Amino acid sequence: MSEPLLVRACRREPVERTPVWFMRQAGRSLPEYRELRKRFGLFEICRQPELCAEVTLQPVSAHGVDAAVMFADIMLPVLGMGVEVELVENVGPVVGEPIRSFADVARLRVPEPEESVPFVLEAVRLVREALGSEQAVIGFAGGPFTVAGYLIEGKPTREFKLTKACMYGEPELWHGLLDKLAATFAAYVAACAGAGADAIQLFDSWVGALSVDDYREFAAPYSSRVLDAVEVPTIHFATGDAHLLEERAGAGGDVIGIDWRVPLDVAWERIGHDRGIQGNLDGAALLGPWERAAAGAAEVLARAGGRPGHIFNLGHGVLPETDPADLRRLVELVHERTLVAA
Repeated sequence: MSEPLLVRACRREPVERTPVWFMRQAGRSLPEYRELRKRFGLFEICRQPELCAEVTLQPVSAHGVDAAVMFADIMLPVLGMGVEVELVENVGPVVGEPIRSFADVARLRVPEPEESVPFVLEAVRLVREALGSEQAVIGFAGGPFTVAGYLIEGKPTREFKLTKACMYGEPELWHGLLDKLAATFAAYVAACAGAGADAIQLFDSWVGALSVDDYREFAAPYSSRVLDAVEVPTIHFATGDAHLLEERAGAGGDVIGIDWRVPLDVAWERIGHDRGIQGNLDGAALLGPWERAAAGAAEVLARAGGRPGHIFNLGHGVLPETDPADLRRLVELVHERTLVAA
């Protein structure tokens, strides 16, 4: 059996065409997913392996992408740690009892994935069995910093005042929390890989809130532990962190996922051509005329220059207002423009 296209691209091997997938492709803009969400919450879908596999596979059929990213949430593994999380529509994760003390950290468990999330692992197995050998299964986890921010703040924030107050004022508490998160997420991604995930992506969505020095001290070591926990290829993604590209590459990842704010060739020079790169069309481009989105995609491909190691993606997740037909057109465009003659 040949290895999936995306896996070979992660290793910077020559490929017959540039692989494409989209963050948040499972759901968001698909009408069939929206119908399911009228009956089930996100965590409810995740706890039913057959249903989770169905949602994960929907965009592979609808868009013709080269990978299925598991339908899940970065807060899912912390449920097994003893944290109560509610996903509130138009808000995000809301934590019942935010982490504020050493006692709060002490009560957190580091669970065994086979016991805490067996439904996730079964869904990974089902998806892997359903896909062709050329298509990859992507598992993922949140960056320990990003998840710690939710746990301390209690809800999404852009200021991270409580988070930084903890980092600076109670560093032992911070490192104790990050140690448990890193251990939990490392075990989680290793179990996903063992169940059949061909690659793992680490979403450190909010790490751009940190300075370079703070990233080195408070975040990078813990991201490295998660990325080092698997033998399958890893993708290290963040957004709003143009000042941290070199640091994030140093923390690990076979592929560095970038947002749309930095031209792809400029970012690739900064992270080094010994790494693959993922990105980086602005997802909002798909809300305008198709011609503009097509020109933006062509520009990304031109900046990639046909070098091995490029995975085409958006600079962040699919926006809910995106026309699914345009996502399929985008996949076809990338495949046609990058196809290597046999």
